[in-house]
Amino acid sequence: MGYEGADSLRVSVVQMNSRDDKAKNIETALRLIDRAAAEGGRLIALPEVWSFLGSDEGSQAAAEPIPGPTIELLAERARRHDVYIHAGSIQERREGDPRMFNTTALIDPRGEIIAKYSKIHMFDVVLDGVASYQESATVSPGDEIVTAEVDGFTVGLTICYDIRFPELYRILALRGADIILQPAAFTMTTGKDHWEVLIRARAIENTLYMVSPAQVGSYAEGKWSYGRSLIVNPWGTVLATAPDEETVITATLDRATLDRVRRQVPSLSNRMPDRYVWPEVPAGVR
Repeated sequence: MGYEGADSLRVSVVQMNSRDDKAKNIETALRLIDRAAAEGGRLIALPEVWSFLGSDEGSQAAAEPIPGPTIELLAERARRHDVYIHAGSIQERREGDPRMFNTTALIDPRGEIIAKYSKIHMFDVVLDGVASYQESATVSPGDEIVTAEVDGFTVGLTICYDIRFPELYRILALRGADIILQPAAFTMTTGKDHWEVLIRARAIENTLYMVSPAQVGSYAEGKWSYGRSLIVNPWGTVLATAPDEETVITATLDRATLDRVRRQVPSLSNRMPDRYVWPEVPAGVR
């Protein structure tokens, strides 16, 4: 097909309003993947926990192995459309661990899993007067930083809350990432103030593309996801943003922009690693 080492990559982002009906969520995802393929997406990316978004008990029941039935459905679509599919994240069950993993898989056009990443940073926060979250109560953190190749572009894998930890993104950049995929289900409270700022900052400081598929809308009593899925270039310019509905957005990522920005603002090359010393962690800070 002439994709290897290509000068550009057409990326489609699927935005969903997933709820606690796994079968319906899967049906919606497959329909939107078909739409993304029709729009010319070569890499199609889904949001976080797209197959089920609801109670902890429901999430446990929805969890499955990877590879497993849901990933195989995505693999079939990858083969059908001759595309890469980034599986956002689903609840993964592993033998011997009572908790789940929040895991993504990257599937190539042959339907093969070429990379797998489990979310490292757990969303354990208290939003005063709004809500509290303790992801670690039901989810085990991953322990591996992951990159993969898509048509000659190096892609780094992250999930949602990872965006607040620039160390991870810098390591991915230093491992050669041209694009970082960041599926999410950001809360409305944090999303309205932090979502775009954080994504554009990670793109700018690491001179790479950010591709961020999101959940949007209400999914349970009093719980809302922010949405506004984004595709951002290495200069920090927003190439595409999603409206507040289930939809697909698409943009072309080109190597010329990567090369130009990295030449003009060579922040990765200008690092001074021999000057960087991690400080002792103060009491009370993990």
